[in-house]
Amino acid sequence: MLNNVAAVLLDGVHPFELGVVCEVFGLDRSDEGLPVYDFAVASAEGPGATLGTHVPGLTISTPYGLERLEEADLIAVPAGSDYVRRSYPPELLNALVRAVDRGARVLSVCSGVFVLGAAGLLDGRRSAVHWSQAEELARRHPLAIVEPDVLYVDEDPVITSAGTASGIDACLHIVRKEQGPEVANTIARRMVVPPHRDGGQAQYIERPLPSAPCDTVGETLVWMERHLDEEVTVEQLAARAHMSPRTFARRFQQETGTTPYRWLLRQRVLLAQELLEATDETMDFIASRTGFGTAAALRHQFVRSLGTTPNAYRRTFRGPQAA
Repeated sequence: MLNNVAAVLLDGVHPFELGVVCEVFGLDRSDEGLPVYDFAVASAEGPGATLGTHVPGLTISTPYGLERLEEADLIAVPAGSDYVRRSYPPELLNALVRAVDRGARVLSVCSGVFVLGAAGLLDGRRSAVHWSQAEELARRHPLAIVEPDVLYVDEDPVITSAGTASGIDACLHIVRKEQGPEVANTIARRMVVPPHRDGGQAQYIERPLPSAPCDTVGETLVWMERHLDEEVTVEQLAARAHMSPRTFARRFQQETGTTPYRWLLRQRVLLAQELLEATDETMDFIASRTGFGTAAALRHQFVRSLGTTPNAYRRTFRGPQAA
């Protein structure tokens, strides 16, 4: 059970990535019936040390040192300046290894993954990192299986997340895994963020497509998302956008990075995930609501997209009693 959480800091820590961990695990939300974590920020430089951040003039000090990690169920390593190239205190690396050996989890946010790599915790494991640092992580840690196109990877007990805000996704994933979707969803609402983005518990989440500098198909995308249960053709979508089918297909590819069919398929799978997590609706109902038509078609596309069946996905999120 997740009760005790520690964030461990090095000089040059990034306040936002630290703030993500503090926001999810460090606030008292008992007034909403949510669990309260025994949370602390620990310094790898020693108790009372003043740590610089990448924000000029902003420093951090904490009375806790590495001894605080010995009782933690989860140790989070936020990103920091020069984490890609710097060396790390052996005492910190040893503490992380001991934590994993005794059954604790470790979580990295963005470049914090390089600390886990230096401790040898990425060897033989899939790991996420900011896309701009993927090649360097693979070069420095050739035994790691680097996933450059995901938001986070859960290789329990090692969870790694990519850049900045993906730390929110990973933290909420851990809460969902330990305390269930209702707790994670409530925290997400308080933070005004999605409970999960683009795939949730499927071990890793594909990075959302980048937005384009122009937007001529935006209204059509909104319409498509609201009518996922309807069969539509490129010709019909092009007519809604007041374009020829050829021009629409080209603009759609330019602005979303994919085809109308693939975009629609992905959105249908996402809606199926939400219904599987939040409702007890039958597979036939979900298949109809998401536009797949039959439970067999839903299962086929779900397995192709996420590598697991709808029933298995529902059990993962809602427990073994969910069928």
